[in-house]
Parts: sequence; C-alpha cells; structure tokens
Amino acid sequence: MAAAAAGLSWRRVSSFTGPVPRSRHGHRAVAIRELVIIFGGGNEGIADELHVYNTATNQWFLPAVRGDIPPGCAAHGFVCDGTRILVFGGMVEYGRYSNDLYELQASRWLWKKVKPQAPSTGSPPCPRLGHSFSLYGNKCYLFGGLANESEDSNNNVPRYLNDFYELELQHGSGVVGWSIPVTKGIMPSPRESHTAIVYCRKDLGVPKMYIFGGMCGCRLNDLWELDIETMTWSRPETKGTVPLPRSLHTANVIGNKMYVFGGWVPQSAGGEISTHDGEWKCTGSFAYLNLDTTEWIGLISDCQEDKSNLLPGPRAGHCAVAVGTRLYIWSGRDGYRKAWNNQVCCKDLWYLDTEKPPAPSQVQLIRATTNSFQVKWDEVPTVEGYLLQLHADSPVPSAAGTPGTGVPETSVLSSQGGSSLHQSPQSLPGVPCPEMKVDHPSQANNVIPDNVQLSLSSNSLLKIEGKEKVAAPENKITQETMKNHADATGFKESNAPSLLPVCTSSPQTSANVGELHDLDKRTVIPDASVSSTVSSTQTMRTSQRQMAPVKSRERQWYDVGIFKNSSAVVSQFYLLPEETLNASNKMEDADVPDYRLLKKQDLFPGTVYRFRVAAINGCGVGPFSKVSEFKTCIPGFPGAPSTVKITKSVDCIHLSWEPPASPSGNILEYSAYLAIRSTQLQENPNQLVFMRIYCGLKTSCVVTAAQLSNAHVDYTSRPAIVFRISAKNERGYGPATQVRWLQDMKTSSSK
Repeated sequence: MAAAAAGLSWRRVSSFTGPVPRSRHGHRAVAIRELVIIFGGGNEGIADELHVYNTATNQWFLPAVRGDIPPGCAAHGFVCDGTRILVFGGMVEYGRYSNDLYELQASRWLWKKVKPQAPSTGSPPCPRLGHSFSLYGNKCYLFGGLANESEDSNNNVPRYLNDFYELELQHGSGVVGWSIPVTKGIMPSPRESHTAIVYCRKDLGVPKMYIFGGMCGCRLNDLWELDIETMTWSRPETKGTVPLPRSLHTANVIGNKMYVFGGWVPQSAGGEISTHDGEWKCTGSFAYLNLDTTEWIGLISDCQEDKSNLLPGPRAGHCAVAVGTRLYIWSGRDGYRKAWNNQVCCKDLWYLDTEKPPAPSQVQLIRATTNSFQVKWDEVPTVEGYLLQLHADSPVPSAAGTPGTGVPETSVLSSQGGSSLHQSPQSLPGVPCPEMKVDHPSQANNVIPDNVQLSLSSNSLLKIEGKEKVAAPENKITQETMKNHADATGFKESNAPSLLPVCTSSPQTSANVGELHDLDKRTVIPDASVSSTVSSTQTMRTSQRQMAPVKSRERQWYDVGIFKNSSAVVSQFYLLPEETLNASNKMEDADVPDYRLLKKQDLFPGTVYRFRVAAINGCGVGPFSKVSEFKTCIPGFPGAPSTVKITKSVDCIHLSWEPPASPSGNILEYSAYLAIRSTQLQENPNQLVFMRIYCGLKTSCVVTAAQLSNAHVDYTSRPAIVFRISAKNERGYGPATQVRWLQDMKTSSSK
C-alpha cells in the first residue's frame, strides 16, 4: 500500500478562471474531449445550472442553454454518448423523486425532454434516486436506486430497488424505449448510491458491467458482474484487499482499471466494523480493480494521514470523471459523523495522472533561419508541458553544388514519412532559408522553470461563449516549407520530367496555417489578373522514405527546454555535463536538470539538427516522438512564400501567397507546382511527381479545372491535393512552400 501510494502524484488545481460553481454533493459529471460537464447536486437547495470546466485552459464557464431545460436534480443518472448527454431521474425540488428523461445536445447546448416507449412487458422505471445509469453501444442500462413508497414527498418511505432496465437510443438524437431484459443468474441485492461501469476487454471483446458497493440499510462492498451479451449475472472472485463497504463513492474506468475513490464507510471501533452500521464517516481512500485479473490494489488507505495536504480530503457524493488517462475529482460532502451540522461541502478540484503521456507527433518545422527554427508538434491532451531535445550533426559545407536538407511530403496530420528530391546533374548553390509566416497567433516560447505549474490551452469541439470551435476539420489547407527547390534554369522546356536536387531527406516538417471548411466563403480573394500558366509540362519528383533508426547511444541528445505549449522558437540548447548526458541518452525518463546551472550553445548556420519531443504529466516524462531532421539556412537565397490562400470559383481555384524575404536582390519570379497522377506513382505510391502550373512575377495564379482533373490525391495522411510554391532571386530558387488542400472524399455509396 505504501509503495503504491508513493507513486501517486495528485495535483490540486489552484489557478482557474471563470464562474466557479458553488460546492455541492450529489452532482454528476461527464467528459467530452477536454471538457468536464457538471450538472445538478445540492447544497442549500438543488442546483439547476450546467457548468463546464475546460481542462486545457483551466476555465469554468456557463453555456447558454436553451430548449426544455430540466429542473435541478441530485443523485441522478448522467451519461454521455458522443456530444449527447442523457439525464434520468434523481431528486428534484421539494424532495420529490423523478423518472423524467432529458437529452442535451452539447454541440448546441440544446435541452430536449424525451419520452421513451414503455416496456412491452412490465412498467417503466419508477421515480428514483441513487441509481446507476451506464452506457454501452446504443443502450443505457439502469439498475437499482431508492424509491419512495409514499405519495407524499414529505413522508419518505424508502424502498431499495434492484430492478434492471435497458434503454435503446436512436442514432444522434432521441430514444426508442425501455425494455426489461431477461437475465440469468442471481441478481445483485437491492441498493442505492452504488457504482456501475462497463468494460470490454480488448482481446475477448465481451462487454461486462460491474456493480460495486452501495447502501441497503448498511454499506456494501460486494462486486457483481453482468455479461451484457448473455445477460448473465455472477459474483467474480477477486484477489487482493477488498475496499471497505461504502456508498456515495465514485468508480471510473481508465484502461483496464476501475478506480474507486471516497464515499461513506462504516466507522470502525478498534479495527472492527460496526455490524449495524450505526456510525459512519467520509473516506479519502483510493484503490483500483484490475478488470482483467479482478485483483484489488490499494493506493490510499482509509487511515492514511495527509498532514501536508497533498491528497484529496475525505468526501462522499463528489463527482469523478476521466479525461484521457487523467482522473478529475471535484467537490462532494465532507463529514465524519451523521450529524448534519458537522458536514460541509468541499470546494477543491484535483486531478491524478494514472500513466505517463503517449509520445507526441514528430516535430514539425514552421520557419527556419540561419540560426534558429520555429517548430511545433501536435498537442497531447492532459499534459503539463513538453521536453524538447535536439542532436546536432557536424556543420554541412555551404559551397556551391552542396544541396541541403530535404523536407518531407506529409501533412500535419501524419507522423510518418519523409521526402527526398532526386539529385540533378547540375551543380547548384546551397539551400536558402525558409521564412514561413503562420496564420494562427504565435505562442509564447519561454522556458518554464521547474517550480511553475504548467497548463495547456486547446480548442474546444463545442460552442463556448457563443463561438463554435471545431476540432479536426475535414477540409483545410496545411502548409510546409520544402527546402532545396532547384534553380529554374534546371528545368527543361519539354514534357520530360526534370529532377530537383537534394542530398538528404527528413521527416515531416509541416505547419498548419489555415482551415478551409467552405472554399466559397473565403474572405481573402486573390488578384483577379493572373499571369498565364506555362504551357509546357514541367515536372519534379519527390519520394518518401523513413529515416533509418539510430541507436540512442550513437547520439548525444541535448535539452532545448521544457515548454508549456506545443510550439517553440529554438536558437540555443543546453550543454549537459558528461555524466548527465550519458544518463539522459540511456534513460528517456531521466530527471530534468536545473537549466539555470547549465551553459547554452547557439545554433550554427548550415547545420543539420535532429529533434524529438516528449510530453510531461504528473507521472513523469513520457516516450519521445519519432525523430525529425531540419537544417539551418545559408544566407542569400529568398525565403519561402508564406500565408498561402486557396479560394474556390465555379470552374477553377485561385492560389495566392505573400512574398518572402530576399536578402540578395528582388524576387525575379515565382513558380507553382501541382502533384499529378503518373505511371511512376502507380509503381511507387511514395514518389510524387509535380507539374509546374505557373511561372511569373504575380503573387497569385489560377489553377484550372483541366489541371485539377489531373491532380494526384495524396493519401499519406488525409486525402489531399498537393501544391508547391517557390521564389527566385539573383542567387537562385529558394525553398518551396508546400500546401496540402485536404479533401472530403465522400463516396456515392456512403449512406
């Protein structure tokens, strides 16, 4: 027990914004992505507001709900199906019990009262509280609870229930009706304030519901299992120490574990539990049941003292919800005796990371200069920060004819693949530096000291404060800088493909610069007068390959720093002592050093650097991402065109872009390319062939329907049409900006 508890790292959330809900008990919570949605509960009256906590921004808010808004309730059923939430039963005003069913469409914050059909045999569920309401597939399972035998709500005649109902849901919205399944085996005894969870083991695929504890005149700690496919009840044999009997506790599934926290437990006297359960207390005990082995593991005991306030205090009637692999606990009643005047409600919010975070996506390049990189990576949910590391190669010669580092041919949504441009017989200058501007606001890059609490920010998938933010759009553009665009003189004015030079390839270096849901509604319209496109077909080829894995001992990884957000501007890295360096190379979860004691090293021009990033949460540093490889630029060449826009017309699309910086004279011309279908692609799907569709001085061009009909749809990640745009000055062509125009590939056969 002590060893298990020592590995826990509970965090109390002490910094948040927005209207914090008043403390309460008997409330319920569900999670939709990073949002925790809380409804109901009581504390000096039943609460009827819907509160939302954004775990990524540490912000509370009250959404503007509408429709058939339900009355406040407590000890109700509360489940989430996608972005739909169902509320059943509970105690409402004046102590009355309810059997009403409400549906909330959280994408619109729209309430609707629904009326399911009654069972074909038997009566619908009676009004109740303290029942369990669990979702699996398109069905909700209702078990037990407490009913009032008296029609007078002021004259409570309690009746414990063990009835079992199934509620079939319609897809998206609405319900079909109640049914009473025919079950086998001995049913659990009547109870209320128990917990029920559904777990489906990956290798067996048999969904099972587990009921634990509850109240039926005395507290219970029995475990029941229902095989949902065969509707068979059983009492599984367990190993380990079973938690004390309890009610008003919480149970949440994360991975293959059911985490049980808190609740009312019998007051023990001299180590013996009172048989009659005459006295009871709140507990802060914490344990989990391994659902694959049915073994109980105690993490925090009932008698464990917490003088340093590093653990959530004892409570009952709280809410607990899993966001990814992180468990959140909020409010609840605190009390040690049955006397009501000794009970208060907790106001605190806690979370526990139950395992290390997964590896982030590969580091992606947004912009490179002669001595810095602006990089980003995809956010990992529920993390406190990111450890970014680099490995430096020896400087690459910048003499003429030496190509630089190639950049991959994958979108921001993919974490695999790289690209290499085949070398031309011509000897060309070194690679210039890309200067890509990103449409979204840049994020702060300060290294976070070790003693500062980290927090994340991310978009919500729901409408918040009247603004709708949509995650993972189906149609958008992504932009990335492609180094080693060849000088235009290297192209042949013929139908034969011209090959562009490159020396090495690297993983993905894309930067998401915009989202395109409806091209006809774009507000940015390019110049209407566009130079004519080049008539002759000019092509270039790229191929994708994965970097060969390099053993960690062959590389010396240096810390760039710990970053709060998923982006960074890198111009220096820390030089570690030799003994620390060797340890960090061998162990991915080595302790982070005190950066204030370390020397810094600036980045060099024309040098290849490899990057990797790991996420950090309360369990420590997670595994590192796949390695990305970028090269600092060589002065003189133009940067990459930036802020690429795509606007759709009836029979064509318009490309427009912003001019790049040009250290050596004015921009002489631009070239735009389109990835096209070819027999080479059929033989090698990882090899892209590009046709030049524009060459001129304008910063915009038209792509005709005829040209688009020949476009290759790249399926490296999401389906996309790929464009490249580059600029030329007196020293030659600079790096190309690659744009992936994501396509919504809906087939006619879809229903």
